[in-house]
Amino acid sequence: MASGAARYRLSCSLPGHELDVRGLVCCLYPPGAFVSVSRDRTTRLWVPDSPNRGFTEMHCMSGHSNFVSCVCIIPSSDMYPHGLIATGGNDHNICIFSLESPAPLYVLKGHKNTVCSLSSGKFGTLLSGSWDTTAKVWLNDKCMMTLQGHTAAVWAVKILPEQGLMLTGSADKTIKLWKAGRCERTFSDFVTTAEDRSLRIWKHGECAQTIRLPAQSIWCCCVLDNGDIVVGASDGIIRVFTESEDRTASAEEIKAFERELSQATIDSKTGDLGDINAEQLPGREHLNEPGTREGQTRLIRDGEKVEAYQWSVSEGRWIKIGDVVGSSGANQQTSGKVLYEGKEFDYVFSIDVNEGGPSYKLPYNITDDPWLTAYNFLQKNDLNPMFLDQVAKFIIDNTKGQMLGLGNPSFSDPFTGFWRTSDFSLFACTGGGRYVPGSSSGSSNTLPAADPFTGGGRYVPVSASMGTTMAGVDPFTGNSAYQSAASKTVNIYFPKKEAVTFDQANPTQILGKLKELNGTASEEKKLTEDDLVLLEKILSLICNNSSEKPTAQQLQILWKAVNWPEDIVFPALDILRLSIKHPSVNENFCNEKEGARFSSHLISLLNPKGKPANQLLALRTFCNCFVGQAGQKLMMSQRESLLSHAIELKSGSNKNIHIALATLTLNYSVCFHKDHNIEGKAQCLSVISTVLEVVQDLEATFRLLVALGTLISDDSNAVQLAKSLGVDSQIKKYASVSEPA
Repeated sequence: MASGAARYRLSCSLPGHELDVRGLVCCLYPPGAFVSVSRDRTTRLWVPDSPNRGFTEMHCMSGHSNFVSCVCIIPSSDMYPHGLIATGGNDHNICIFSLESPAPLYVLKGHKNTVCSLSSGKFGTLLSGSWDTTAKVWLNDKCMMTLQGHTAAVWAVKILPEQGLMLTGSADKTIKLWKAGRCERTFSDFVTTAEDRSLRIWKHGECAQTIRLPAQSIWCCCVLDNGDIVVGASDGIIRVFTESEDRTASAEEIKAFERELSQATIDSKTGDLGDINAEQLPGREHLNEPGTREGQTRLIRDGEKVEAYQWSVSEGRWIKIGDVVGSSGANQQTSGKVLYEGKEFDYVFSIDVNEGGPSYKLPYNITDDPWLTAYNFLQKNDLNPMFLDQVAKFIIDNTKGQMLGLGNPSFSDPFTGFWRTSDFSLFACTGGGRYVPGSSSGSSNTLPAADPFTGGGRYVPVSASMGTTMAGVDPFTGNSAYQSAASKTVNIYFPKKEAVTFDQANPTQILGKLKELNGTASEEKKLTEDDLVLLEKILSLICNNSSEKPTAQQLQILWKAVNWPEDIVFPALDILRLSIKHPSVNENFCNEKEGARFSSHLISLLNPKGKPANQLLALRTFCNCFVGQAGQKLMMSQRESLLSHAIELKSGSNKNIHIALATLTLNYSVCFHKDHNIEGKAQCLSVISTVLEVVQDLEATFRLLVALGTLISDDSNAVQLAKSLGVDSQIKKYASVSEPA
């Protein structure tokens, strides 16, 4: 955006769309062009038609089955040197257009509600935000990952210039930065639009200029390369504002714009006008006093009317921005309005949801936007958003031709006879204009230097294909990190083909600790001597690689011990960690019937405020689950929840937890290398990128790098996604590291 003392003034107006303009974006080609999208379901390309000002519609594209709400440009590529146009709509879809065709190249499906925001990044990535409370990351025609965490619609999304950083802004009044890290930049100069008919230009965190428009809803804006601001509003007109004298509209056009603005009506409840008492307002002489700041609003009383004026610093005068309504103090009989919850409205509709059930009231003023009113009504009453268009259309149909303040009583409800009140339902018509629905729709505790259960004996992977023996020393036991008989090859590290497990243990010490803690357990949880014998047998046959299967009674006792209180459960978890590798134990705990309960219990132990010993053993148990078919299937079904909980442990200082977390990610990578689940790969890449930023232990880092190599091997889409997340820049510092040291 251009800087300087010049003020923005109207450059031109572009009629063309039949309904609200909902999105605008600068276009890569032709130079100086921009793209607009509208509730009329079209996408239009506008190109400059003169050196200084004015635009002509070059293309009109369509592909959505409902209104189009947002647009962005995907950067140029070898295949599409002029870039692509991405549009999001109320049909839940994203359409991708080229400049060569009015029909979309392809359509992205996946959101469950309106797609209301889009942002593009490097390597062809696209970020979308939706009313379904999620954001999604796309690469070409595939969804890479879903960002969940907001509790309301995601209104704004942005892929930042720094690779891997994404912002989402939501109706839950929060902004989220995705990809663990810090805020790299603070944006102090920007442009905002709102429901108060204003465009505001902010500089250094302060509002430098307020521009009023003759439309209630200012839906969107974009800043062109030359600093001009393009604005789309609910009246279907695109307006361009400029600081340049050369591109400023003629005096006649500016006067026409100000005249249109002065004839607008402003609801007295508009937030920036404050509470209005018409009886106490000054007269027109109040306009003889100059304003004190740009955009200052002043209300005066002119007879029975209340007028609003805004101060322009650059022009040194008050500009009328409209007549204020609903401020006269009249009652319902004299004002022709309906009182609802202490406020005056032009209409109060009754919405029936269930036959025989209560009705919901929908207040509406002619100056309101029908779609926004409908959306807020559905949100407030927790009704299905799929009825947005149906409710909005009802509002439009029943307010068509009604002029504000005329008090025309011609519209009445055929059932109630109440003036300016109507009834409506969402689902079925019963005649007479009245609708009745049928049915709808980290703890500060630290672990000791030695393994508290085994006293030594490093956990060694079951697979020997990881690479040559590593010289790194395990800080947990003092033994070697890996043992392998595989000889060195050109690439001995990835793609990894088998799961990595934690195997070694000292059964005597585990049982000793179990018996000691059993003495402190409550009577309800305490194990009998016979129970302890059964656990000793299961541990013996597991550690001795016996062909004997654990009995159902032994597994029942093990599950009872695993459900001990958090303070004493860790030796039982260690037995589970070892036992889960046995085929029959794996099948017993991870089958479709028991798997959800098993995984849910272990995930609960990953609470960052929980015991580090439990966190560690739960992670190691999950890693060992991958050796069995049932366990692998369970891990894949629980992937999203498990990884999202596990990654919360990244912030701790326990190196062994970091190693276990890296191993879990590695085992998922092994699975995804086989089935090429791109969304699963995307989550793993995100975990790798996030954890690499905080881990210090080289063994954990090494396993993450092996996981990365496994994920992207023979998969160009995964390579592109990894680059878009900034992983390539993260791993440069490890280029000379061949093994942990």
